[in-house]
Amino acid sequence: MAGNTFGQVFRVTTWGESHGPALGAVIDGCPPRLSLRPEEVQQELERRRPGVQAHATSRREPDQVEILSGVFEGRTTGSPISLLVYNRDVRSQNYDALREVFRPGHGDFTYQAKYGIRDHRGGGRAAARETVARVAAGAVAQKVLDRDKIQPVAYTLELGGVRAKEIDEAIIWNNPFCCPDAQMVEAMAARVQEVKARGDSLGGLVQVRVRGCPPGLGEPVFDKLDAVLAQAVMSVGAVKGVEIGAGFAAAGMLGSQHNDPLVPGGFASNHAGGILAGISNGDEIVITAAVKPIPSIAQEQQTIDLEGRPRTIRVGGRHDLSAIPRIVPVILAMVRLTLADFLLRQRASL
Repeated sequence: MAGNTFGQVFRVTTWGESHGPALGAVIDGCPPRLSLRPEEVQQELERRRPGVQAHATSRREPDQVEILSGVFEGRTTGSPISLLVYNRDVRSQNYDALREVFRPGHGDFTYQAKYGIRDHRGGGRAAARETVARVAAGAVAQKVLDRDKIQPVAYTLELGGVRAKEIDEAIIWNNPFCCPDAQMVEAMAARVQEVKARGDSLGGLVQVRVRGCPPGLGEPVFDKLDAVLAQAVMSVGAVKGVEIGAGFAAAGMLGSQHNDPLVPGGFASNHAGGILAGISNGDEIVITAAVKPIPSIAQEQQTIDLEGRPRTIRVGGRHDLSAIPRIVPVILAMVRLTLADFLLRQRASL
């Protein structure tokens, strides 16, 4: 299957399925002599681990990472880094009823159309479970960024229409929604309970801000930094839209409003989101991702079976009510992977 490798210099290949024995990532191109300990990768995996939040799936995976290669005595060696996470809480029998039918909103129909075969057990390769490998690889990418003091921060901007009004980064990982606004956490919880009672699901917005990115990252014209960031974030299954800076709001602005004046200290505003002509300008990079509602809902839905006959199904199994907040570290990981790759590409070109 093509399309499983991301990056040109810092290259990451992920593998594994939702109900297979394990998942993992192989990283090639990581510089040598970087400090890397399993617990640093584990810390990131804990942020997306299933079975933690009350409104998340009841699947309980320890997501214990093993570093199989590329690290010696706590430092990267420059050889490929192999990361492994075993699946421990698999209940494939929950999906037996879905063997012959397509779930609305999932990749069942399109995988069958492309390959003529699909893994019906939780979606196989198309399942959100695949992202555990991305988060593990993103933790390694952050070690590359740390050398240049590049620090991406991700959080839930909106969940089910409840939007954060304040951004307090100190509380992001200390509440069940990764919300940066303490006043909105209770409102998000109430919204979740309201929708859960109806057997439905929620979407929202995740935002990433990157500080410390130097000017000059990006490769014109087809590998613009914002273009590849959009690709990276859009590659996460539940993401249906990406904005850089002002994003779609720019369509309703005048040029005099959208242009960011240059002043001796930098830029007077940041509607460009830290990227001009596809190249970082040294300002804060701002990325916002639109996350769709989880398609597995506890309501009857219309579909068809493998023979094209109409069917009515109610999706069972264990599912999140929303991809948020567990998708927050996934989107953060994809931004980290993109920036690490562009940073190393820039150094290779000088």
